[in-house]
Amino acid sequence: MTGQQVQLRVALAQVDTRVGDIPGNVELVTRWTAKAAEAGASLVVFPEMTLTGYPPEDLVLRESFARASEHALVDLAASLADQGLGGMAVVVGYLAHTEGTGPAAVESMPEDDRPADANPRRGAPRNAAALLYGGDVVVRYYKRHLPNYGVFDEARYFVPGTELPVVRLHGIDVALTVCEDLWVEGGPCGVAGQAGVDLVVSPNASPYERAKDDLRLPLVRRRAAEARATIVYCNQVGGQDELVFDGDSMAVAPDGELLGRAPQFVEHLLTADLTIDPSSVAERRDGRIGAMTVTRHVVSEEPRPAFEARPPSVAEPLEDHEEVWRALVLGLRDFIDKNGMPSVVLGLSGGIDSAVVAALAVDALGADRVYGVGLPSKYSSEHSLADAEDLAKRTGLHYSVVPIAPMVDAYHGSVELTGVAAENLQARVRGTLLMGLSNQSGHLLLTTGNKSEVAVGYSTLYGDSAGGFAPIKDVPKTLVWELARWRNAFARDRGETEPIPANSIEKPPSAELAPGQVDTDSLPSYDELDGVIADYVDRDLGMADLLERGHDPEVVARVLRLIDAAEFKRRQSAPGTKISLKAFGRDRRLPITNRWRESLPSVREGAAQS
Repeated sequence: MTGQQVQLRVALAQVDTRVGDIPGNVELVTRWTAKAAEAGASLVVFPEMTLTGYPPEDLVLRESFARASEHALVDLAASLADQGLGGMAVVVGYLAHTEGTGPAAVESMPEDDRPADANPRRGAPRNAAALLYGGDVVVRYYKRHLPNYGVFDEARYFVPGTELPVVRLHGIDVALTVCEDLWVEGGPCGVAGQAGVDLVVSPNASPYERAKDDLRLPLVRRRAAEARATIVYCNQVGGQDELVFDGDSMAVAPDGELLGRAPQFVEHLLTADLTIDPSSVAERRDGRIGAMTVTRHVVSEEPRPAFEARPPSVAEPLEDHEEVWRALVLGLRDFIDKNGMPSVVLGLSGGIDSAVVAALAVDALGADRVYGVGLPSKYSSEHSLADAEDLAKRTGLHYSVVPIAPMVDAYHGSVELTGVAAENLQARVRGTLLMGLSNQSGHLLLTTGNKSEVAVGYSTLYGDSAGGFAPIKDVPKTLVWELARWRNAFARDRGETEPIPANSIEKPPSAELAPGQVDTDSLPSYDELDGVIADYVDRDLGMADLLERGHDPEVVARVLRLIDAAEFKRRQSAPGTKISLKAFGRDRRLPITNRWRESLPSVREGAAQS
């Protein structure tokens, strides 16, 4: 029989943190908690490891860093109360460091009690979330499931938790989980469902990859059904080195109804008005359930006064190309701003890659912080300079021209270079000049290579690969063209100037390091190349699977040899924003010295720049 329904306004603070900036992140929590209070919320949820930023990587191994996080958490609880915010329940992620749970403690546990994924070490760093209320840290939850795939190394750093705390807040039972716990069927959400709760809160730091927003809502719906409770999923937003986080926070009812969804790639406070019937929970249990121990804690039994519920706020997911563009813009902006860099510089060739990088930089930083340099050689076509100048006028960025032919001739006067060595000399002169301008003026040099080129090593070390950040490093060439067309259409639809010259999009791509040179002299068509890269790099398919998917055997053999041989180059490349299933860098780690090759009868291999 249904009893009295209880209302609760929950706020999800989708914020952009900075790794290592504990005081700054504490201020961020304080400011957004005040916003949640102004919005009439009784509970506000922040992302995973908010106080430290995510991912902190090997900072986790420093006990001083963990201690600073712990102290900041306790001080934050007291500070919120001092500022009149003690009546707000705040769930915030942080780095914990617990005593007595290192190797000896784990060894002393009964075998059945030992976490299957435990990685004990001296002391116990924990990926944790806490609920603060009334000036105190009421409960602490330690993340149960530690992802150790793709970009994640959490088993390297953390010890998993075995306890599921449930807090009675204004007459509603609230369970805490963290990120990966939500992705595991039969994990903490399943335990919560067996224990009997009304609400599950899930702080997250879930990195963006293309179309990932399509996976999240079905996932949260499955976990809400499993928990038999509403789930509020609060995800981080912002860039951190190669990763970018898109937010996309949401609240989902047990029956799958979407109660609220935040926009992507912006900081946002999402409020969701929940109506919960505590009497619908047939049984409320504590103690041992499965692999976890459920504990119960009481903050307040008295429900909040009834209020007029607001209509759900549901942001529509972005269209695919806009989503990717915004990810790249945010990743670039946060890399520059969080590292305190005033401006960027890049070489403008008139080609599609430098045009797209320039447009991204202007969108991210504003035209006044972007410096483009034309660096024509004797092989540069007239349209290359014209297209670069046209782009500068369209976007408003700073533009200058430095001809490199005299410098290249001076090199040739001292040493005789021919063939690829002579071609690469031009690229290295350009790289040296751009790095000089970077040093002179404090600009960060952006490198303009795309994923297709990075994959097969179609770049010059210490030349066009030079730079501190690579905005389109994870963008295949075919997608570069699609993004250019989308960005122009986006501007056109708004009555704005299209930033990218049509000629940069339409002309055949060329490095212009030799007379009449085009990329297809050295590479398969980009349609073919990108198809093989997607299957071999992103999906890790072997030769048999690649052929089964219909790729041409000679193209496959050629491309795989180029990809495998270019690993040493990729180790020296700049970081760039991840948007794909698997990006080069922390996402894909292969040995440089490696004799394994996918086998196929020998075919003639094409040459790439070295």
